[in-house]
Amino acid sequence: MDLMEKNLELLEVQKLEGHTDRVWNVSWNPVSSHAHGTLPILASCSGDNTVRIWEQSSLSRSWTCKTVLEETHTRTVRSCAWSPSGKLLATASFDGTTAIWEDLGDEFDCISTLEGHENEVKSVSWNAAGSYLATCSRDKSVWIWEVLGGNEFDCAAVLNGHTQDVKMVQWHPTMDVLFSCSYDNTIKVWWSEDDDGDFQCVQTLDESSNGHSSTVWAISFNATGDKMVTCSDDLTLKIWMADISMMHSGEGYAPWTHLCTLSGYHDRTIFSTHWSSDDIIASGAGDDAIRLFVDSKHDSANGPSYNLLLKKEKAHEMDINSVQWSPSKENRLLASASDDGMVKIWQLETKL
Repeated sequence: MDLMEKNLELLEVQKLEGHTDRVWNVSWNPVSSHAHGTLPILASCSGDNTVRIWEQSSLSRSWTCKTVLEETHTRTVRSCAWSPSGKLLATASFDGTTAIWEDLGDEFDCISTLEGHENEVKSVSWNAAGSYLATCSRDKSVWIWEVLGGNEFDCAAVLNGHTQDVKMVQWHPTMDVLFSCSYDNTIKVWWSEDDDGDFQCVQTLDESSNGHSSTVWAISFNATGDKMVTCSDDLTLKIWMADISMMHSGEGYAPWTHLCTLSGYHDRTIFSTHWSSDDIIASGAGDDAIRLFVDSKHDSANGPSYNLLLKKEKAHEMDINSVQWSPSKENRLLASASDDGMVKIWQLETKL
């Protein structure tokens, strides 16, 4: 059924309190869900130098803080990301390091600390196989780390190309292609043609390619990986597409092209966007609002278009830094993190 025809609302399920400073990022554990017979787990990281691990009870369905990861980072923890196996959590900090934590069941152990960036690490991302980790920093560089056995991580590449602070790194969901976005208003695509780990910048998406005119804050992909959404300080979301089947069949690099621009929906910087597994795009911004978009399914005169599905004003009391859909489709949960120190869990459901 067409989502646009349903009367949907975004309901606040729970407010998760505990951080004592702004919350920068949230990350759902990819393998923890009721569907997998385990309890859903969410990580959040903050300007209070800590990471909180939240777990949903199977009976009450309420969320509680299971553990607090502290005394490792000495400054703001800006980004957190679970490995595909759900066993490891990577946390990137303004102290210049990325910590790797192992979930031992009843506790988390910091098994490795990755050092190399000259200053604040802004983002961390695992590739789909869990064999590479990418980090980026205010030092304008992107690092790729190879995940070796025995809790060892080896720097496989240092990628220089951005001319300013790099805000986010994100691996493609089905291929070892890395994307980075920056204060220099561009998105760069990094790829190793021969699978030898020699990553090169194969494309730069900037204003000349219908890209953003100001800082690009975030990148997300749809489930199949043939579309990408980016968001910016220019108050727009942009949808991009590529013929990834060409790359999967070994025919070389398939370039990304601009599909459409969503503008007029937020009136402050859009800090976060995330594409759900069932094709709903969420955005969170400095106007304290969350917006949801879906493919209109019928192209306008200008080509493909996306419709506003829902808007949630005053979702938080301050800037929204992160919106993330849960990986499981069955209940359409969205987590959000804000400068107000709160993490909120939302459910998208049909109004009765």
